[in-house]
Amino acid sequence: MQNLKSRLAYYIGDIVYGANDGLITTFAVIAGAAGAGFSSSVIIVLGVANLIADGFSMGASKYLSLKSEQSVEGAFSKRSPFDDGLATFVAFVIAGSLPLIPFILPHTAENAFQTAAIATGVAFFVVGAARSLVIKRHPLVAGLEMLVVGGIASAIAYGLGSWVEKLIA
Repeated sequence: MQNLKSRLAYYIGDIVYGANDGLITTFAVIAGAAGAGFSSSVIIVLGVANLIADGFSMGASKYLSLKSEQSVEGAFSKRSPFDDGLATFVAFVIAGSLPLIPFILPHTAENAFQTAAIATGVAFFVVGAARSLVIKRHPLVAGLEMLVVGGIASAIAYGLGSWVEKLIA
């Protein structure tokens, strides 16, 4: 158990960073598209494209960032850049997939956006609370902190989608 906790502590930054950004950016794309009145098929296309491209970008950026740090330091760091990039990518894709599921499942299509919003809010809270496994913060506080940040980003995306659609329509 101690080994698992130390590995989690080692990768917690990458996991939280990837999961948080996966949730925020994927739901922001969904919220913006829903605010503009786009169909479920368009939302799925935009969401999946964002999920893979942005997830890869996040993982690759983490990898390149650590490689750059190692180059500047002139010595091999304890961190393994590939593993950190992979942890960021995997967390991004797993968490970022959650907001898309209601648009893909046929029995949730009618209320897909509302279901996605609730699922995303729960995921924000759970990922935030999970940080308390390795940081000194109460799970409720850590969860609410991430929920508020994600909620604000989501509201901005939905509002902008609605506003831009009205502006260009």
